[in-house]
Amino acid sequence: MKKSIANLDEIAEKLRAGLSARDAVREKMLPLSRDVIRYCSQAIRALHRQEFREAEEMLGSASNLLVDIEKTVSGCDEMLNTGAFRDAQKEYAEGRITLAVVRGKPVPDPDELKVDPAAYLNGMGEAVGELRRYLLDKMRQGDLSRGEELLSAMDDIYTVLVAMDFPDAITGGLRRTTDNVRGILEKTRGDLTLAAQNRGLESKLNDFQKRLPPAP
Repeated sequence: MKKSIANLDEIAEKLRAGLSARDAVREKMLPLSRDVIRYCSQAIRALHRQEFREAEEMLGSASNLLVDIEKTVSGCDEMLNTGAFRDAQKEYAEGRITLAVVRGKPVPDPDELKVDPAAYLNGMGEAVGELRRYLLDKMRQGDLSRGEELLSAMDDIYTVLVAMDFPDAITGGLRRTTDNVRGILEKTRGDLTLAAQNRGLESKLNDFQKRLPPAP
């Protein structure tokens, strides 16, 4: 006669209860993480419209939600290592870093933002794309006054990222982000150089036309 394991049902019930608790926490965390990302997206849009106060407010809301998430997962800290939470942190870091650079302020560090180092670094990389977009918008408006400054900031970020020579399992796929940043940086440098050359040519042409004798 087959002998059954006496306490197996008890073990199974304990496992089921533990996993159910984790699942309940996850279901609470996911919508909060999506709300963080939504607020950060709204902040970036406001930033590009030069509505810096609104951008700051949106990022403040995102920060509060990140705190709420940490309270929600209290006692189930492994949920803080999930992709959803790290993505929310990454988007928040991206928004804060982009806003700081655009406004000419010091970039906040990961401890100040209370985000994971890998999420911070990937957010920093994503910020380069937003800085390029901001710079191109200014160039289309004929404003090259901050071109070199913003390009230098993008270059500084790339220098930091490329020095983080750790496995992707540690950095959350930072190598791919860094490769993207290098491509964005090269394109932006080319665009800015061409715009400056065109501006110089236009200035010379205007000077030449001013020196022409008046038409008879």
